Amino acid sequence: MGDITLAICQRYAIVPDTEQRQGDKNVPQAEDVAAATGGKLAITVHSAGSLFPHAEIKNAVRSQQVPIGEFLLSRLSNEDAAYGIDAQPFLATSYEAAEKLWAAQKPVITELLAKQDLVPLYAVAWPPQGLYTRKEIASASGLSGLRFRAYNAQLEEFSALAGAAPVQVEVPDIPQAFATGQVEAMVTSASTGVNSKAWDFLSHFSPIDAWLPKNVVVVNKRAFDGLDEATRAAVLDAAAKAEARGWEMSRAEAVSMMEELKKNGITVYEPSAELRAGLEEIGAKMLASWEAKASAEAKAIVAAFQGQ
Repeated sequence: MGDITLAICQRYAIVPDTEQRQGDKNVPQAEDVAAATGGKLAITVHSAGSLFPHAEIKNAVRSQQVPIGEFLLSRLSNEDAAYGIDAQPFLATSYEAAEKLWAAQKPVITELLAKQDLVPLYAVAWPPQGLYTRKEIASASGLSGLRFRAYNAQLEEFSALAGAAPVQVEVPDIPQAFATGQVEAMVTSASTGVNSKAWDFLSHFSPIDAWLPKNVVVVNKRAFDGLDEATRAAVLDAAAKAEARGWEMSRAEAVSMMEELKKNGITVYEPSAELRAGLEEIGAKMLASWEAKASAEAKAIVAAFQGQ
């Protein structure tokens, strides 16, 4: 919980996830809130896991250790399948589709988070997820036997279906994991590749555009309800602006980070028809498995998305 330094001034600490680039969008949001409230509410951004490890951020906000934080939404998929629908391979593979999926997902996510005294303020998609390896992969069978970096339950399942061995590795640990042979391949964004200097330990990247996972910024409901009406309105207005701005930033970064990979010697190649077909087959199996265990509310997200 942030300190109340004056009766009219509350200082909040926002905790982004461990990826610096994704957390950058929170800085202008904090500035918007400060300006709209005349300095009445000040938000301090602590990036790169400097207050809490990524895995602990949600519970830190829930328990009011901090009032506001950011994390990868699909990390919660073990709590409810609805959280992980944006990480289902090849369901939503473009920004337009990802925005439609979020529109269908948000009402359900809002209800689920409310049960934990959390209020979602906004969410922003990562650039599309691509395939990083040490050689060109011609077909899905080329992934068999590789030690594969995973960051959520969906990637663990994806790896297993591809015949690879999933290994949980957080963003800060990627370079070391590759250097020690803990992992040999990964699916992640061009942004994470650049941030991790993937060219130091990998040579190939294929923009398979498998999915666009989202980071979500949430606030503790009791902390939020403790603000006066005008300040709550200012926070929500700043959140709406941050979401719109964040999606545009992500779109621009998808292009610029791809160029950065090329500039640093990564071979970027389009996936072959055989590779794409094999990966889409894995995606179809995963969606069927997801639907078999998903709640009615979670299934309604897919129905609403596909009906748009």
